[in-house]
Amino acid sequence: MSGHTSSAMDSTDKQRKTQDKMADLRRSKRLALSFFIGAAVLFVLALALSVAWPGHWSIGLLKAFAEAAMVGALADWFAVAALFKRIPIPIVSRHTEIIPANKERIADNLAAFVHDKFLDTDSIIKLIQRHDPARHVADWLVKPENTERLGGYLVRMAGWALDFIEDAAVQNFIRRAVHTMVGQVDLSKAGGTILESLTRDGRHQALLDEGLRQLAGLLANEETQDVIAQGIVDWLREEYAVMERMLPSEMIGRKGADLTVRLASSILNRVSEDPEHPLRQRFDAFTVDFVERLKSDPAFLEKGEEIKRHLVGDATLNGYLGSLWTDLKAWVKRDLDSEDSMLRRRIVATGAWVGRTLADDPQLRASLNENLELAARGAAPEFAGFLTRHIADTVKHWDSGEMSQQVELNIGKDLQYIRINGTIVGGLIGVVLYLLSTLPALLGWHAAPGM
Repeated sequence: MSGHTSSAMDSTDKQRKTQDKMADLRRSKRLALSFFIGAAVLFVLALALSVAWPGHWSIGLLKAFAEAAMVGALADWFAVAALFKRIPIPIVSRHTEIIPANKERIADNLAAFVHDKFLDTDSIIKLIQRHDPARHVADWLVKPENTERLGGYLVRMAGWALDFIEDAAVQNFIRRAVHTMVGQVDLSKAGGTILESLTRDGRHQALLDEGLRQLAGLLANEETQDVIAQGIVDWLREEYAVMERMLPSEMIGRKGADLTVRLASSILNRVSEDPEHPLRQRFDAFTVDFVERLKSDPAFLEKGEEIKRHLVGDATLNGYLGSLWTDLKAWVKRDLDSEDSMLRRRIVATGAWVGRTLADDPQLRASLNENLELAARGAAPEFAGFLTRHIADTVKHWDSGEMSQQVELNIGKDLQYIRINGTIVGGLIGVVLYLLSTLPALLGWHAAPGM
């Protein structure tokens, strides 16, 4: 919703700016026209005064100013209008409507200008060397308000991205990815390889030792001993029911449990203390045989394939995979919407750390700038070519009338001042020429008789 609101605001702002430019252009055109009308009024006035005071030098001066001002105004009006429109004057009309008629050439020249002056590799490299971008990034990131702002932007972008991504598509992708991964793994051989790595250099004996310690601890537990004692009593009652009634079964159970625990503990202690104990050797042999069977036994290989088929077709696993993205997305959304967002804190902390690291390590900054230069050398030609082609193609596809309108809208106000200046300068030139032409008479110079 916020995206649509922002887009509508941008559109309204663009329309308002366009309307303001059009209003400025109309005002500047009226102003230029008023200067021409003023010159015309002065010309009519000079003609009227010349009837009342014929031959007066000041009236001739006013008339010369008005004539030259009108000529300058009309000439500059023609020069400005000829850029955008066809002026139906014989002979010269083919040299009007310059911008629409030369749209293709303007597009190519504009693209070439941007490429040569702004996007060539040397210019970009010099720009990087001149501005030290790594230092600017460091200076920007060390300010807490900037990292907070960055965190806010990234959080909003993440929220937008989560809303944009289609849940069903992501769920299907995760499911297909896991199925593909499971299908490409040989579970039996992979298990054998993993076990072989884990048992190398007798490391599996440490696992046996840990198992022995856990078993010894379990036997020493009173609850375990109670279970053993009760088991002996239950066995006597089931197998020797008549005799059990005459025997102190509870005492026999307790004593039997104690004896069982002592015997088992004695065996465990001997195995634990003797690295060469036969049980350890049998464990070694079993482990080696089991690893080889996992890697080569057809029965194990088939069992691995069966497990894979089960995993791929298991409804529970597939349901979990399908809900995995939904659960992750829900968690991320909750965190992003939280006032105390963990992701935002991490982003802010990371940004601050990067800024401090860059600020304190000039060698790192130099290295980043060098790598940026290398990246620019590699990417600048292709990027410049793409952008200049884009500029040229875009301009060429503009409507000629629309192109003229846009150019006039953006520079037409300044062009109208050319008309105004032409009116004033033309009038002043007319005054100068009039004075030069009447200078001999004003100074009393007369040609000698017969000359």
